[in-house]
Amino acid sequence: MKTVELKVAPKFLKQYKGKYPLIYKDAIMNVNMLKEEGTLVHLVDESNQFIAKGYYGKQNKGLGWVLSYNQGEKIDKIFFKNKISNAIGKRKAFYQNQDTNAFRIFNGEGDGIGGLSIDYFDGYYLIQWYSEGIYSFKNQVLSALDEIGGYKAIYEKKRFDTKGKYIDDDDFVKGERGEFPIIVKENGMNYAVYLNDGAMVGIFLDQRDVRLAIREKYAKGKNVLNTFSYTGAFSVAAAIGGAKKTTSVDLAKRSKSKTIEQFSVNGIDAEQQDIIVMDVFDYFKYAKRKDLKFDLVVLDPPSFARSKKRTFSTAKDYPALMMDAIEITEKGGIIVASTNNASFSMKKFKGFIDKGFVEMNTKYTILEEFSLPADFQANKHYLPSNYLKVLVIKKVN
Repeated sequence: MKTVELKVAPKFLKQYKGKYPLIYKDAIMNVNMLKEEGTLVHLVDESNQFIAKGYYGKQNKGLGWVLSYNQGEKIDKIFFKNKISNAIGKRKAFYQNQDTNAFRIFNGEGDGIGGLSIDYFDGYYLIQWYSEGIYSFKNQVLSALDEIGGYKAIYEKKRFDTKGKYIDDDDFVKGERGEFPIIVKENGMNYAVYLNDGAMVGIFLDQRDVRLAIREKYAKGKNVLNTFSYTGAFSVAAAIGGAKKTTSVDLAKRSKSKTIEQFSVNGIDAEQQDIIVMDVFDYFKYAKRKDLKFDLVVLDPPSFARSKKRTFSTAKDYPALMMDAIEITEKGGIIVASTNNASFSMKKFKGFIDKGFVEMNTKYTILEEFSLPADFQANKHYLPSNYLKVLVIKKVN
């Protein structure tokens, strides 16, 4: 395959020489040279001196990713096998953990290949492709996984499309098809997972440490509200941790049956819990009207959401969301505030939290903070790589 030389604008040279991995439009002087996704590219300076090599693949973040800073390194099957083998080697402790068999084995630019992630679910691999560019290397990635071996089957999610929608076709790639749901273990808790049913599988693996903290430290004897609850994973952790009661609220109709399923695979009677299909913001209004109060409130909204009534963006609406949560949290209660929005820092997130409390004239202390767990390797040269920000906050008065 022909390699395209991309000229880096002078003011961005230092950034790329400092191993910044994302190739983005503003940094490239001759973007018009890019035609076909999957094309290998060399980043060069104005004197045509080599800086790095990568591939062209349009993601919401940019034009592609740097793969190597070594001019002689070939981007071939051996390259992919080495990267994936190294990543798996770093996660040996996860493979040996008797209580957890669902984790990430390859985390995009954190493991050296932006646009590609691979998760492990009790012997099943799930590959996520974030651009047509990286998808063009599918054969090399599959060949690498075949040589590494040790899987029952491989599934995939193609998270790219010209219209911004998930490409929903048969996600099975090879091996023995799974019988879904498969029940995976996380710190001894059970979760039902579907690798063949749309973009989402039923659990967000990056919240593993937070679920454990809720179960071990914060749930016992508490009345718990889990907002934007999806399949109720936080509610399950709270219930197993001895919560007096959990209330799970999500707008998606499927959330109810999915949450009932997650309770049932843990032997918890869902009838003893509240599972409500409702817009979270409408639920806050309802809770205020009924003077409902909770000891523990979990806030884990999507970065961006649109319903018939409103649009929500964490970057602008989180302080107002906090105010809603503060109002229905008992004095001395806990709020677990989370965001996976990569566009702002933990410092800025703490600012959103502070703004919400100041507006409500309420004091608070931060008890704990979390970012990505160890299997979600981040790239230290690219701050958005460490996207998860979670604060455990105590409402003082």
